[in-house]
Amino acid sequence: MPQKKRTASGVLGGLLGLVGLSAVAGVLVTATVTPAIAVSGYAASSAITVFDNMPSYLEIDKLMLPTQIYAEGQDGSDVRIAEFYDQNRIPATFDKVAPVMYDAMLSSEDKNFYAHGGVDLVGTLSAVVNNAVGGNQRGGSSITQQYVKNVLQQNCELSAKNQEEVQNCYLQTTVAEGAEGYQRKLQEMRYAIQLEKEYSKDEILIGYLNIAHFGGVVYGIGAAAQHYFGTTPDQLTIAQAATIAGMVQEPNTYRIDRPAGSTNDSAGNPINSAEDGYKLTLDRRNYVLSRMLEDGKITQEEHDAAKALPIEPNITQRTQGCTTATGAEFFCDYVTSVIKNDEAFGPTPEDRAAALRRGGLRIYTTLDYELQATAREAIGVVPGSVGYMDLGASGIQLEVGTGRVLSMVQNRPYDASGGDGVTTTAVNYNVREKNGGGGHSAGSTYKVFSLINWLEQGHSVNEMVNGRVGAKKVQTCDGQTQTVQADNSEQAGHVGNFEKSNGYNGTVYNFTKDSLNSGFLAMAEKITVCSTNRTAMKMGVMLGDGGPLDQTNFAYNVLGDQAVAPIDMAAAYAAIAGKGILCAPKAIDRVLDADGVDQPIPDTKCERVMSEAVAATAAYTLQGVMDGTGVGAKTYDRTPIFGKTGIHEYEHTWMDGASTKVATVVWVGNVMGKKKLNNYYESGWVLSRIRNAIWPVMQRAANARYGGDAFPEPDTTLTKRSFVTLPSVIGMSVDDARRTLEGAGFSVTVGDPVDGAESAGTIVQQDPGAGRSAAGANVTIRPSNGQGVAVPAVNGTPQDAAQQLRAVGITDVEAVCTEKAGAPKDGQVTGTSPAAGTMISRGTKVTVAYEADKCTGRP
Repeated sequence: MPQKKRTASGVLGGLLGLVGLSAVAGVLVTATVTPAIAVSGYAASSAITVFDNMPSYLEIDKLMLPTQIYAEGQDGSDVRIAEFYDQNRIPATFDKVAPVMYDAMLSSEDKNFYAHGGVDLVGTLSAVVNNAVGGNQRGGSSITQQYVKNVLQQNCELSAKNQEEVQNCYLQTTVAEGAEGYQRKLQEMRYAIQLEKEYSKDEILIGYLNIAHFGGVVYGIGAAAQHYFGTTPDQLTIAQAATIAGMVQEPNTYRIDRPAGSTNDSAGNPINSAEDGYKLTLDRRNYVLSRMLEDGKITQEEHDAAKALPIEPNITQRTQGCTTATGAEFFCDYVTSVIKNDEAFGPTPEDRAAALRRGGLRIYTTLDYELQATAREAIGVVPGSVGYMDLGASGIQLEVGTGRVLSMVQNRPYDASGGDGVTTTAVNYNVREKNGGGGHSAGSTYKVFSLINWLEQGHSVNEMVNGRVGAKKVQTCDGQTQTVQADNSEQAGHVGNFEKSNGYNGTVYNFTKDSLNSGFLAMAEKITVCSTNRTAMKMGVMLGDGGPLDQTNFAYNVLGDQAVAPIDMAAAYAAIAGKGILCAPKAIDRVLDADGVDQPIPDTKCERVMSEAVAATAAYTLQGVMDGTGVGAKTYDRTPIFGKTGIHEYEHTWMDGASTKVATVVWVGNVMGKKKLNNYYESGWVLSRIRNAIWPVMQRAANARYGGDAFPEPDTTLTKRSFVTLPSVIGMSVDDARRTLEGAGFSVTVGDPVDGAESAGTIVQQDPGAGRSAAGANVTIRPSNGQGVAVPAVNGTPQDAAQQLRAVGITDVEAVCTEKAGAPKDGQVTGTSPAAGTMISRGTKVTVAYEADKCTGRP
């Protein structure tokens, strides 16, 4: 800034600087401008030494350019969905700029550009005198010098971490004062001379036009033409070119995109507005036109016609940010979070932010616009806001075998500023906290990790387990044991089953199909909660805030009470479908720099996290779910799929599943709060089941586009039935028999009492009987009613037999005779019906069979 007061020493310093620079100017005349003139004397030779010792090579870094993000369109083409920039710049080649634009800039800034060697001596000396008198180092620079100044400023800004540092870059390169100003002017001249040796005039001129500032965030002729006049540089008129050329002296003062005024007068009133016809800019434009006329660039007629025109801007805003990614805003936000967090885009947060806003990158993402469109329509059954709860919903799809994110949607519209949390939001419901999200209680979809843990520990899905309600003792990571009451009492801390089922002794296959809570708690008695949580972590699932799942362990964890991100769950289910290979979610396929050169992308590895045998058996078991709790999510398109449902305390509902090609995860629930989903309806669906209106639509679209194969056959070892010794409980009481059988891992059914001589309640029948039996099989036991009697073995005559039967209480007796030659006349008993030893009630008829020489009809 100009100094209003100058001390004697300041004036002296300025004069000494003037002498030195004058000598150097003489040298410059000799060396670069007018070689015929000689300069001699000590001052000149000294100045030459100083000047020659200055750096001459200017590193011209890449221009700050917008970064653009692309997705795959429905026809396979790349569709730009968003861009980000600190400087709105559209680089132009020399042949794509109207000649009148060059004429306007040269007449305005450097009419001798094509004649000098980089330094306009007269202008420079004038500026030095002004500096000595007024203390300011502005003006007098050739276009080459201005280009140097802009390059130095931009090189500085490329590493600026905040707006204050950006402003310091401007001060260092543009508004330097005093002796330092002389030094910088000399250095600027030194660079300019060297540039003229390395680049052609045309290259320097277009370089300047592409880097120059034209107000606000508009940089370069391409963006200036588009922003202010809605056109391209090659279509600029004389008046438009003169307006733009006039801006470079004071870009923010002369900008014409602020109809309320770009600056204020001394009284604080807005000026250079639409109301005053942008007077300051108009005067500057007319000055440029007069210089163009004076230089013979335009005719008097062209001058007069252009000058008669009012300034009529056609402001064309170049929007930026994820709000422009219509229909894919949250995916765009996820991509930018990856860029800001991954060292592939720079070692520090500041470097990564600069890459996004200044790097001119072209980011080609994994998004499939066709699937995205279908997913958006499907998620639309859940309103963006309702009055009775903070209702959220999300859907995400990952490609099996690559981890590529194919779609990412949610019900509430995007607002980059944060939103009101009611009708809009900046929170991404699909991802972890570091990527702009959080997580939700996974409910029974988390049971898949108990299933995999069970298989990895060598258990079969057809192993029988006592899944009946009751106390379950579960071990945690610290070796302690927690007792959980699995019942349907609805008491605090108790765990019930869906529809208040009492559970059953059954297979893990059926527990998964029926999503039986008491069954999975019974499994946790054998495989521990800790190992299940660690299985989930091995499969890429962490807490929504990124923390470990095993830092605290409760029995309820196996039922999905912890909050996890849908994107993690999608990757885990994709790993099952992918034969045990986990691929970290991937949003970026390719990155090119401004020159079209491939750049590093985030490292998203695929690695084996379970054996093929475990993956195939888990997939087989999850296929069964689609005929159980998941039947409402069937796609009915003949593509093999598997899935798992989940409801956490009716506050969250999930559906997770996959084909062999694409995994899909849908969540609906409370963003905040604990409203019960089963109490509310939307779009004809109870909210606890509305997942079934979304997941099949998304998965069916993926099946149509990507196909799907049959899943591998399950491992025979992991599906085998195990056999154990079944104890005998004959003679025990009902309670003792039940306790004995259940303790051995069998389920028990108590049948109706049967006739028995034993005291009432004593077990007299067991099916199957003692011996080898399938583990966990159901055993039916029947107690005695105390009313039975065993048919005795009788002999002698029929009369003798009747007496023997009456002796044990059997009174209903009849005899049946068979004639046989040689048999005793009075008859000989041959047997009874029921047979001897048969247990009957005392009122049961017993028939005595006998043989006689001749049957007379009497017993």
